[in-house]
Amino acid sequence: MNTTALMAAAAGFGGFGDAAFRAHPGPPPFAPLIGVSMLLFLLLLGVIAFLLVSRAKGGPPWAHHGPRARHQAPEDAAKQVLAERFARGDITVEQFLERASVLNWTPGTGEGKRR
Repeated sequence: MNTTALMAAAAGFGGFGDAAFRAHPGPPPFAPLIGVSMLLFLLLLGVIAFLLVSRAKGGPPWAHHGPRARHQAPEDAAKQVLAERFARGDITVEQFLERASVLNWTPGTGEGKRR
């Protein structure tokens, strides 16, 4: 037998010459879904990697609103503002001590420092 006869015999028995195969040439209809699902999977991996790295560095970027973004009690924030105003010279020693006493705070005792 020659090769042409073998190819014709293979085509007749459901080989690559099958009529169903010739009716739909090209990629299967679900081929674009493979690409989209792969893209979504890679995007998901990227988001997970970003969140893991940012958590290791102190949390995601949207959780920080500045250098003092820690959650503070209102009293601690007031003490910090009072101390900063005194350090800048905005208020006198008397004003500072008066306002500190209103906050029940004795400056220098370290009582108001929570870390």
